[in-house]
Amino acid sequence: MTTLKEKIRSLLDSSRPDTERLSIAETDALGELANISMGTSATSLAQLVNRKVEISTPCVSFARWDDICELYDAPCVLVQIAFTQGLKGNNVLILKEKDAKVITDLMMGGDGTNTQAEVTELHLSAISEAMNQMIGSAATSLASMTGRTIDISFPNSKLLNLKETKEHEFIEEFLQREFAKVMFNFKIDQLVDSEMMHLYQSSFARDLFKMIAENH
Repeated sequence: MTTLKEKIRSLLDSSRPDTERLSIAETDALGELANISMGTSATSLAQLVNRKVEISTPCVSFARWDDICELYDAPCVLVQIAFTQGLKGNNVLILKEKDAKVITDLMMGGDGTNTQAEVTELHLSAISEAMNQMIGSAATSLASMTGRTIDISFPNSKLLNLKETKEHEFIEEFLQREFAKVMFNFKIDQLVDSEMMHLYQSSFARDLFKMIAENH
């Protein structure tokens, strides 16, 4: 069986333009890296909400912003994560509004059923903290694989109607082109059975692969 290290070493030259789609080897490696990262993230989220959290094996595909907008009729919480050390670039996480409310209620000591109220700054602050813990844990995992210090800024969360965001200032520039989409199912006890998306810039993924290859 081909190992992750072997897949990374088989990647094509990173001089390809950022607009070019990832190779099959790069796509497979991104999925495996996401699987490792989200495993640690699930543990962090479980500690925050004090409930069992399960995250499925991620599915990697490619998309454009219009494709993402078509998937969501209701507003969603978009979380921007900027890497400040070790890696350069931003990622975006998309979380359904109801799921964000459940997570916030659990973090505040509730039972996860208080989801009728509108999303407030309190919800967004709580989700930012949850994503800070989750992606921070993932960054620690990546740091172990790359042999470098990797750090993130505090995530920025906002509730948006995706169908109205084509020119919104909150939308990252890389989302104007084709990008890698990592989708995974996640469950929180019987309260949440949903999907979460993690959107990656192609050049960010290639930089990560190169770093891991250099360390092995």
